[in-house]
Amino acid sequence: MGLLSGKVAVITGGTRGIGKAVALRFAQEGADVAFTYIERGDLALQTEEELRALGVRCKSYAADASDFAKTKEVVAEIVKEFGRIDVLVNNAGITRDALVFRMNESQWDEVLRINLKSAFNYIHFVAPVMTRQRSGSIINISSIVGIGGNAGQANYSASKAALIGLAKSVAKELGGRGIRANCVAPGYIISDMTAKLPEAVRKEWVEDTPLQRGGTVEEVANAALFLASDLSSFITAQVLRCDGGYHC
Repeated sequence: MGLLSGKVAVITGGTRGIGKAVALRFAQEGADVAFTYIERGDLALQTEEELRALGVRCKSYAADASDFAKTKEVVAEIVKEFGRIDVLVNNAGITRDALVFRMNESQWDEVLRINLKSAFNYIHFVAPVMTRQRSGSIINISSIVGIGGNAGQANYSASKAALIGLAKSVAKELGGRGIRANCVAPGYIISDMTAKLPEAVRKEWVEDTPLQRGGTVEEVANAALFLASDLSSFITAQVLRCDGGYHC
């Protein structure tokens, strides 16, 4: 049996990068998977095919995770389709980098809306489902820049730091109902997002990482799997760094 056999996982932003890797890893361990996406329906269909090939049920939902009303609708549809929700992974995220004195209001607002408000939305509507079950694992995908900050990413760093505070607060609110809340904080991970960084920046990240390489999305997915499964049944309100020892 897999570590997540019989469980249903919901993942926001599940068509690429860390989100897709988490979806695939969870499916490999027996979880049925529901995931959201905003654009690229072709990638959503491709991801569905890959998940079904692993022998699990899955369904994608075209929905902006930062839309409160739409989130309510999507969660209701997921419960109707799958019957329960055991794991929530708040992964949806974007970057709009700029030095803080050059950052405009829309760059700030958009990153906080997508990265942080989306997590609040899904926790808000999934928590009652998990409460009725008296069990559940909530995982926010944060970042080491949410711990140590990063020049040119005040908005992104703030959103990722807030996800840590959100998880710790939710852990205290819902722990008595058997619900755990934790964060995974990736370091420099080789992905579509980091591929946009200048080569000099990527080189610096690697040099500052004791393991002397970037991580993979699969390695982040393994960290999320640990927090989703019963292997971490007595772990809550924690931040699991998946960063190769990066110092910040």
